[in-house]
Amino acid sequence: MSAFDWVTQLLYVASATCFVLGLHLMNSPATARRGNQVSTAGMILAVATTLALVAHAGTVTTTGWIVMIAGALLGGGAGLYAARTVEMTAMPQLVSIFNAVGGGAAALVAIDDYVRLASGGVAESTTITTILDVLIGAVTFSGSIIAAGKLQGLIGGAPITFPGSRAVNIAAAAVAAGGAIYMIATPSVVVLIIIIAAALTFGVTMVLPIGGADMPVVISLLNAFTGTAVAMAGFVIGNWALIIAGALVGASGGILTKLMADAMNRSIRNIIVGGFGTGDSGPAVEGPGGDVRSIAADDAAIQLAYAQKVIIVPGYGLAAAQAQHQVAELARVLEERGVEVSYAIHPVAGRMPGHMNVLLAEANVPYPQLKEMDEINPEFARTDVALVIGANDVTNPAARRPGNPVSGMPILDVDQAKSIIVIKRSMGHGYAGIDNELYADPKTSMFFSDAKGALTELTAAVKTLVA
Repeated sequence: MSAFDWVTQLLYVASATCFVLGLHLMNSPATARRGNQVSTAGMILAVATTLALVAHAGTVTTTGWIVMIAGALLGGGAGLYAARTVEMTAMPQLVSIFNAVGGGAAALVAIDDYVRLASGGVAESTTITTILDVLIGAVTFSGSIIAAGKLQGLIGGAPITFPGSRAVNIAAAAVAAGGAIYMIATPSVVVLIIIIAAALTFGVTMVLPIGGADMPVVISLLNAFTGTAVAMAGFVIGNWALIIAGALVGASGGILTKLMADAMNRSIRNIIVGGFGTGDSGPAVEGPGGDVRSIAADDAAIQLAYAQKVIIVPGYGLAAAQAQHQVAELARVLEERGVEVSYAIHPVAGRMPGHMNVLLAEANVPYPQLKEMDEINPEFARTDVALVIGANDVTNPAARRPGNPVSGMPILDVDQAKSIIVIKRSMGHGYAGIDNELYADPKTSMFFSDAKGALTELTAAVKTLVA
């Protein structure tokens, strides 16, 4: 091994180490930002090392360099613009698009490798990794696009099926698997095209029947697919740094998927076979009805200001209104009054894993105040006021009873608090498409308003009433 090869391998080791350390730092919200920085440094080092290898080999023409540089500038510019301008409510869609880009790019690597080598015959091991890369990458690409469309509202959030949809799903999987087996024995570009088409079809038919309530799990699953496809691409081109990076993403995404499924008390198989949830387009009533009791800002402010302990339960309504700074300001005002404030974070609150954590971190909410479900649930019984902001299905006591879409799903025990205030724009349903029994609880008061306006009004009322 030459000195150049030795140095490049050492640099790849350093980049892989950064990936591992970065992932470890992301275990805690307090160190997650540093973990991102360490991982980014590792990726920059890996890309720079790869460029040095390509330049040293001298196999890329001037035109090739122009294409690579132009692609890097366009892609990097688009990614930077999206990351800086995307609203927090659209972050899940952005993650899905990134999954699609990663899976698609990995599949293209394998396709290019196969087309180049098919005419001269391909070694069996190379063929297997190439086929796996194409299959997983293509499924990830089309499935992530459909997931992004559902999250953006371009495609209905409810499960979408059509006559024979299951048959199409099974047929696509069978064609892809059969074609893969055939290609191992008989290389064929035509069969490769058929496999790609079948995998793309399977990605679409796999995600369409999954409802909006399962979208956080789907995002995690597709992220795991992306990592696996990238790892396969590393095997295809013989780059072990890429293998390590892809394996880390695939493994962490797989673990997160299992944790998210457990948080909803649903198996991954059930989610893939057919999810539940009708999206957030359920019928809405613009005011209280039945046994639901409304509350004015001054009355809610008095409850909050004179409480000893308040638990804030954020949900998608907080993200939709971009009200993270307003809730942080209300919490600060209450803490100045000596009120103990904490936040109850359900694993599937929002539309992607960690959505609420990221949202509240943006408003500089202290990390120790963010409590996971298992940690916060025992505290509700000694809580004076639980302030629920747009969280629907994850607070529904119906989950404790069988026979409904959320049965068995672990929920936040909000109904055990002494008093409950719910901020919602209307009585519209959550993703599961059923009424929240919490709203009819005698201890519950509904504050019908946009989250940002309601929290601003509550903060002003607390300041005025206790001045």
